[in-house]
Amino acid sequence: MVDDAPFLPGLSPVAGKPVQVTFDGGCLTSDGGVLVLAEIERRLGIAERLAGCIEDPRAPDRVGHGLAEMIRFRALLIAAGYEDANDCDALRADPAFKLAVGRLPESGADLCSQPTMCRLENLPGSTALKRMMAAMVELFCDSFDDVPRRIVLDIDDTEDRVHGHQQLSLFHAHYDSRCFLPIHIYEATSGKPVAVILRPGKTPDGAEVALLLRHVVKAIRARWPRVEILVRGDSHYGRHEAMTWCERNRVAYVFGLAGNKVLLGRVADLAEDAAVARVDGEVPKVRRFGEFRYAARSWHIERRVVARIEASTLGADSRFIVTNLAGAPRWLYEAVYCQRGQAENLIKAHKLHLASDRTSCTSATANQFRLLIHTAAYWLLHTLRGLAPKTSFWRDAQFDTIRLALIKVAARVTEMKTRIKVALPSCYPYQHSWALLAGRATTLPP
Repeated sequence: MVDDAPFLPGLSPVAGKPVQVTFDGGCLTSDGGVLVLAEIERRLGIAERLAGCIEDPRAPDRVGHGLAEMIRFRALLIAAGYEDANDCDALRADPAFKLAVGRLPESGADLCSQPTMCRLENLPGSTALKRMMAAMVELFCDSFDDVPRRIVLDIDDTEDRVHGHQQLSLFHAHYDSRCFLPIHIYEATSGKPVAVILRPGKTPDGAEVALLLRHVVKAIRARWPRVEILVRGDSHYGRHEAMTWCERNRVAYVFGLAGNKVLLGRVADLAEDAAVARVDGEVPKVRRFGEFRYAARSWHIERRVVARIEASTLGADSRFIVTNLAGAPRWLYEAVYCQRGQAENLIKAHKLHLASDRTSCTSATANQFRLLIHTAAYWLLHTLRGLAPKTSFWRDAQFDTIRLALIKVAARVTEMKTRIKVALPSCYPYQHSWALLAGRATTLPP
């Protein structure tokens, strides 16, 4: 609070009355909604899970900011829209964040600064990061009340453009930039993140895809031995090594398959039939579906290939998928494979709404740690959204909408002798929704 705050002139009078603006409002915050996110974080235990994977080299009697406290602070900042570590300096005394982390809003010590947060980012080594990624898979499994019969894992990568020569950054011709190409894996039905892995800016080869699937599936099957797993990905995940591993380990797959002269020749009759049907029926688009056995030169066995041929005013278009699933070709393509497009929206929420492309550290380990903290923030907002009623507007709202309406809430925080009072605006338009979600957050199982 600023004593004797000066009058700020310049605003136009309203109804003949002058408007006076001063910085003397007291202990206020513009992020009152982080208190709800803090309740969710305590019940998920994300900060404690991740902190437990890191060895703290500091002398215990000289530690002012614990690892779990710093991780919690950083995840809450990201969820609230403050994606840079520099924001720690501006918000370390904010009463809402101090309360959320577990410190008294006025008499409690300030939270950690930007240099302290940067030291944390550079603390975990490769072993600690592997433990932390395993802890996030454990969090995914713990988030289900009952063991699911089947889960669908969507795997995809996204451009993470760099502006320097950080470790693992490479030039990618398709994106025309130096970048990372981190892989994201989400459970399609629930939208929950399973793994986000920083990697070089190049297309993954078969051995890398198979290794990644092996680690993720092994961790999930350690908890759920009998769960059915379906993996979906586009054509550069349909590698022989990955498909062979899936076939040997009871994992179903549907991968895109890049077209070539051999594949196009196998569907030439269907393409001609679709073109004739479009002309005869005078319709803008006609689709035909087919299937056949096919083996590329690098494959040791033939696999089932499903073809989708489309004739439209733009010409003929043929797409192929390879799978070990049974079912009609149309159903496999339209109802199973095409639904993986939802993963792009999940990646957008992670990358755009939570700014997870702020991987500007020099070392790859620090950037991987950042991806983990951004994933923790994703869990907070995803869980908050899941607390809304199924028919509620909030259940399908994007993260930036949730942040703007439910997190960015002004609040006056007053620390008294026996209690702490948080006063929200009387004219806040989403009072019912906020109270409902806050009440449900406090009843989540630990």
